[in-house]
Amino acid sequence: MVEAEPWATTASPDSTVPVINGHDFSPPESTAAELSSPSPPPPPPPQLKSGSQPGDGNLGLAERAFSAAGAAFLSAVLVNPLDVAKMFADLRCSPSCTRAGVHGTVSICPPDCFHYKGTLDVLSKVIRQEGVARLWRGTNAGLALAVPTVGIYLPCYDVFRNWLEGLTAQNIPGATPYVPLVAGAIARSLACATCYPIELARTRMQAFKAAQTGIKPPGVWKTLLDVLSHVRSDDNLRKNVKGYRVLWTGMGAQLARDVPYSAICWATLEPIRRRLLGYVGEEPNVASVFGANFSAGFVAGTISAAATCPLDVAKTRRQIEKDPVRALRMTTRQTLMEVWRGGGMRALFTGVGPRVGRAGPSVGIVVSFYEVVKFVLHHRYEKS
Repeated sequence: MVEAEPWATTASPDSTVPVINGHDFSPPESTAAELSSPSPPPPPPPQLKSGSQPGDGNLGLAERAFSAAGAAFLSAVLVNPLDVAKMFADLRCSPSCTRAGVHGTVSICPPDCFHYKGTLDVLSKVIRQEGVARLWRGTNAGLALAVPTVGIYLPCYDVFRNWLEGLTAQNIPGATPYVPLVAGAIARSLACATCYPIELARTRMQAFKAAQTGIKPPGVWKTLLDVLSHVRSDDNLRKNVKGYRVLWTGMGAQLARDVPYSAICWATLEPIRRRLLGYVGEEPNVASVFGANFSAGFVAGTISAAATCPLDVAKTRRQIEKDPVRALRMTTRQTLMEVWRGGGMRALFTGVGPRVGRAGPSVGIVVSFYEVVKFVLHHRYEKS
């Protein structure tokens, strides 16, 4: 009988694994599994949990209001020239144009008068006609409006968003993605109703015809008193209350614009912001928080402004109406129909360029500055 050589290979009866001199040389089970199984797909980019923002922490309303007020101040100063350009585009020509006719009591240029062709065209012609300082007319009113409005708006949005997301996560998980839309609409309605008289004064100050009257433009309070000049002192409380309604002239148009605007804006901003912050990870810094919020705010503001442009045109037309009786009787629908009959679809989107050019940077500045200040305050509290 011939013996097998020492190096000969034999097979075990129940396996094809080679056995040499009685030693099993099969690979370990873990190695075999790794070789046989395909590599797992790469993980998706991380997402922030609902309601969580870097630096949100346990900041109270006072800290949030302080952050929002600072953001509003910065935005009002930087964006006011674009706001003036937007208002002029709604009027089709500068209010100082001496050839402007009158449609109702709203100045509209005759056909042979020049028309603005874009944001840069508006700014250059305003500077040439009325000087650089004209671009910042109404800044005081803008600050008086922006600080309380944003100071109410953004903290209330945070509170409503966090509360609604906690509520829907427990009861209606499928409704959670729609929370920013609802929270933004509620917060904006509250801020708009509270601060609308200042918004009315600011719009009228910007439309003031300095070249025709030859006097210095009035301030915020003088403008409001001028609006109330037709209200007579009366012992009848009901009549007085009805008279003071003039301070909220056009608020229906304002709400008709701002509520959809805020709903579209936050519904667009939140997913983009959370996606961008998700790439940063669990340890963001000031630069990443600023970049993510400014980018998301710029995109969201641009889309929202373009979508609600006709409503903004109607709001501006109603606010600069000088006849108090006609102003109180006007509705958003009637104003939109007048604009439509006067120029069709093109008239409804008058000034869309300046409006979009203003909204994108404005929302980006406000949201990014607000979140950065919250982030810094939160980390300062943590260290202390």
